Amino acid sequence: MDCNVKHYKLVEKNGKVSDTVSSGACSVPQEILKVAARNFGSADCEPEYAALYRETEGLLQKMMKTRERVVIQTGEGMLVLWTALKSTLKPGDRVLVLSTGLFGEGFGDMAKAIGCEVMTLDFGYDRTFHDFDAIEKAIVEFKPKMITMVQNETPSGTTNPVQEIGDLKVKHGVPLLCVDIVSGLGGTPVDVDAWHVDLALGGSQKCLSAPANMSFLSVSEGAWNIVKEVNYAGYEALLPFLTAPETGYFPYTPYWQGTAQLHKACELIFEEGLDSCIARHEKVAAYCRERIKDMGLKLYPAEDAVCSPTVTAVYVPEHMTWERLDSELRVQGMVVGGNYGKLAGKVFRIGHMGSQANINLIKEAMDILETVVHDI
Repeated sequence: MDCNVKHYKLVEKNGKVSDTVSSGACSVPQEILKVAARNFGSADCEPEYAALYRETEGLLQKMMKTRERVVIQTGEGMLVLWTALKSTLKPGDRVLVLSTGLFGEGFGDMAKAIGCEVMTLDFGYDRTFHDFDAIEKAIVEFKPKMITMVQNETPSGTTNPVQEIGDLKVKHGVPLLCVDIVSGLGGTPVDVDAWHVDLALGGSQKCLSAPANMSFLSVSEGAWNIVKEVNYAGYEALLPFLTAPETGYFPYTPYWQGTAQLHKACELIFEEGLDSCIARHEKVAAYCRERIKDMGLKLYPAEDAVCSPTVTAVYVPEHMTWERLDSELRVQGMVVGGNYGKLAGKVFRIGHMGSQANINLIKEAMDILETVVHDI
């Protein structure tokens, strides 16, 4: 998830407001913005909220391709990472972290904070999972309670395979597979049940193009059993949501406007058609990468890595600094995402997810980038 990247902005140039292609949250369509203008009343008192929650859950189940329960929480996508870990892990539990970037590594830091024993398989920021023998060996020898991974690693601009990991999870009886699908859902194929994912973590602000105020996660039957055993109590706790949609008693006051916006975001995707939406992302991503290569710039992912259809990671041109590139692009009304950790100042990201997966917008952005790169 992009918890620390530059979020979507509108930049005013010569009195004109123009879109940007950063790697964080997307421009929110008017249809979604308008939903929040309504005064819904109290979600604690009105049965209509529980009905809306269940309808939204159904749309998310359809999008995630799961029959399992989907819990919807108030808070940005990072919330459900903590929800999943704190509700299913105890100190001393073993967690196998599969990492190809910043957010993959982050799972390990979070598990350590809970007191878990963590083993990390680092494939490199510019790579995607490829050595499945090494993964299987780690599973057999380490015997983890949970495997964590990120499907779409935005700082690296890559997409990892999930099916193969799910198959290994089942083969060796690992209790939990936890997958961050925050920046992939709606822009990449997701099949939670076929992939044997126990905890699939999503957020409202990426391909769904809603405000960054809601998060959600699917919870398998096996995961619910572990949730009951751990019995974690806290703001992020999953257990109270097991019965909340039916009883109407939620653990804290729900955010009705946020749930309604998430519902509308899902509706818009299904109005377009989920397959068509994914194809749109793939088409725009392919165009973006081709233009980047034509400019003489270098994509960050290794040649044998799988590039993301929702964000493209590019090396900063050798003849300029990231600060200069960022500044010159902003003058032209374009904002892209920088990077963090060991990629800071070296790699920038172009977001083409959700409302930004627009071929005309990306063409304009590539024209601006080409002008800036070649004129400096």
